[in-house]
Amino acid sequence: MYAERLARTRAAMADAGVDVLLASVGPDLPYLIGYEAMPLPRLTMLVVPRDAPATLVIPRLEVARVVERGDLFAIRGWDETEDPVAIVADLCGPARTAAVGDQTWARHVVDLVDRMPSTRLRRADLITGPLRARKDAFEIDQLRAAGAAADRVAAQLQAGEVRMVGRTEAEVSEEISRRLLAEGHAHVNFAIVAAGANAASPHHHASDRVIQAGEVVLCDFGGVYATPDGTPGYCSDTTRMFWVGGTPPAEFVELYDVLHRAQAAAVAAAVVGTPCEDVDRAARSIIAEAGYGDAFIHRTGHGIGLFEHEDPYIVAGNREPLVAGNAFSIEPGIYLDGRFGARLEDIVVATADGPEPMNRSDHGLTVLDA
Repeated sequence: MYAERLARTRAAMADAGVDVLLASVGPDLPYLIGYEAMPLPRLTMLVVPRDAPATLVIPRLEVARVVERGDLFAIRGWDETEDPVAIVADLCGPARTAAVGDQTWARHVVDLVDRMPSTRLRRADLITGPLRARKDAFEIDQLRAAGAAADRVAAQLQAGEVRMVGRTEAEVSEEISRRLLAEGHAHVNFAIVAAGANAASPHHHASDRVIQAGEVVLCDFGGVYATPDGTPGYCSDTTRMFWVGGTPPAEFVELYDVLHRAQAAAVAAAVVGTPCEDVDRAARSIIAEAGYGDAFIHRTGHGIGLFEHEDPYIVAGNREPLVAGNAFSIEPGIYLDGRFGARLEDIVVATADGPEPMNRSDHGLTVLDA
């Protein structure tokens, strides 16, 4: 699998006129060789020349974490007294163009510019982004497993197994995180719990605010699902809505109905060949027609895979057509500042047979007793 990915990367480099690709922290490194660098200031970098063997430049104290694959790459461990940027520059040779990973520490990029003044630097995601965006059968299976695990947690929430009223948002968030881990996630990326007016903030950080009876609770959570062989896993991400204690007011029920219809329309529109912006429009038009257009303040979705946000982005202006294997969220939202908000989210994969949701837990507004 990794040999094939490296071969496709080199072919894309040749098409783009890139002599060497440099993958450090971020999703490119685990995608290409199955190793995920720790986010440390010490440089770890995979040097992939277009026409020569790859080398992983890595702190010597991290070498023991690497599963050696001599057929894919050599390992060059560096000592504390060595200059790893000089090592990388030497491996790059007289490269005219180098593609550098988006998450590479700025300090290393600046030093590379000094060490390689005649080399033009480009963004590596122009090479690897389209490759990573088109998931193969193995990756889709991993996304299914991650989605199913997140669905099990969503079902537990919908069944009332997690008490919300009288607990803080942070306490509920911590319990969702524990349940994600119990359902097979290696780690949790986020567990947003936003109650009442806080639900109008799309990326609200769970706080010490106590959840009250008679209000909405937004739960958006996901993480990285553990793989059987210990290689980097794939991400989950889902959002479900709850009304806790009493009967939800008619206004919120109507708002949620609009949201529900918009989300379903966008999922149905996500067929191979459809421009990403048309999928966004399918959700946005329904919300706008209902009078909530100004309250939908973000894109409809983002790509997902080894990284929680990657290509393709389901947003106005993105004319790229969906291709088989694209994996992305469909998550329209309506946010009324100071009052409440709602979002509904599934991960979806575009396939030759139509859009396949990775999340199948109940999409309705769940009403829970206090």
